[in-house]
Amino acid sequence: MAQPGMPAIPDMMATSTGLTGTERAAILLLTLGEEEAASVMKHMEPKEVQRIGMAMASLSTISKVQVTMVVKEFYTIIQTATALGMDTDEYIRNVLVKALGEDKASGLIDRILMGGHIKGLEAFKWMDPRSIADVIRNEHPQIIAIVLSFLDHDQAAEVLSAFPEPVRVDVVLRIATLDGIQPAALQELNEIMEKQFAGNSSVKASSVGGVKTAANILNFMDSAIETEILDSIKEVDGELAETIEELMFVFDNLTDLDDRGMQTLLRELNTDELVVALKGASEAVKNKVLKNMSKRAADILLDDMEAKGPVRVSDVEAAQKAVVAVARRMAESGEIMLAAGGEEFV
Repeated sequence: MAQPGMPAIPDMMATSTGLTGTERAAILLLTLGEEEAASVMKHMEPKEVQRIGMAMASLSTISKVQVTMVVKEFYTIIQTATALGMDTDEYIRNVLVKALGEDKASGLIDRILMGGHIKGLEAFKWMDPRSIADVIRNEHPQIIAIVLSFLDHDQAAEVLSAFPEPVRVDVVLRIATLDGIQPAALQELNEIMEKQFAGNSSVKASSVGGVKTAANILNFMDSAIETEILDSIKEVDGELAETIEELMFVFDNLTDLDDRGMQTLLRELNTDELVVALKGASEAVKNKVLKNMSKRAADILLDDMEAKGPVRVSDVEAAQKAVVAVARRMAESGEIMLAAGGEEFV
């Protein structure tokens, strides 16, 4: 939710308040008043608006001390911000490259710096997946692939699920082999979308799609559909399917989380889903989870797992997918760092 050139509040604030980053951001917006808060939220992504809104609705027992601390921490951040009055695009580019390296930063830079210009495509982010699928259903698979590449991965996964199996396979193949898009082609596509959503645009070249995008989208899909798509891709290009699988973050990759990241993740997980997910987990994952809980919490979790009895494999897979989805969302917001295929990603 940070403005260009200004540090992100959830990432920078101290945890001394005992609140999550989303909750602290919600408190700050509640203190600003309706008009000011609305002005700030206009600059947020759809998912950020949803998360902040849900946090606002659930905050009912916040103490005056916590509010004071949140505001004080925000004031400290503002005082230390150095980018005000500078070329913010260049500032953001330099910071991301230094923090993530050229390769990792390139796609993120495109998304941040160009998001405000690609209004036709960006409008999809505010639509529900079924409506998006209805809008692009009759488009060429290459167009569908480009549109899905611009969406958040979990949203793209839901849209993709609305298509028949042959279309899903074709689209994922195109996403995985998509190596950027020329400015003229992107401009034309954006103009087509603008006719449905209105507004003007000026579009720069953008790096969209790629094997990692395909892997991230499949991460959020139902296990059966994910397997079906990967099996079909293997028949067309076995090497590509293998590369996609290597880049996917799966439940077993939770062992690669550092202890602090695991503790942060556990605070956000639904206990009932965690119990079911661990019923079919490897000993390594179980041990990773248990070692990052208090002894009392670990004993309760083990008792719940034993009391649960036999669980269907499909239920275990669904619960593990739900855990992975939470981990992915937290990684994208910068709260934890995930790793897959031997490489860290956000």
